[in-house]
Amino acid sequence: MGENDRATGGSVGVSTGKIIRREHAMAAMKPRTGDGPLEVTKEGRGIVMRVPLEGGGRLVVEMSAEEASNLGDALKGAAG
Repeated sequence: MGENDRATGGSVGVSTGKIIRREHAMAAMKPRTGDGPLEVTKEGRGIVMRVPLEGGGRLVVEMSAEEASNLGDALKGAAG
C-alpha cells in the first residue's frame, strides 16, 4: 500500500507486521435543535438568505437585488 491508505484517507504505518491506522479528529457537531431565525445578509454583490428547516439544517439561497425584490413581491402576493 505505501505511505497512505487511499481507501480510508488515513496514514498507515507498519509495526511488527501489523497495520496501524491513525484516525483524524472530527470537528464537534452542533445539535440540530434551535437553528435560529430566518437570516438575510448582503454579501458582496449578492444577497444571501438562510432559512431554517424542520428537522434541522438550513436552506441557503444566494440571489441578486432584483431577484430579492421579485421574491419579496411574490411572498407579499401569496400572503394576501
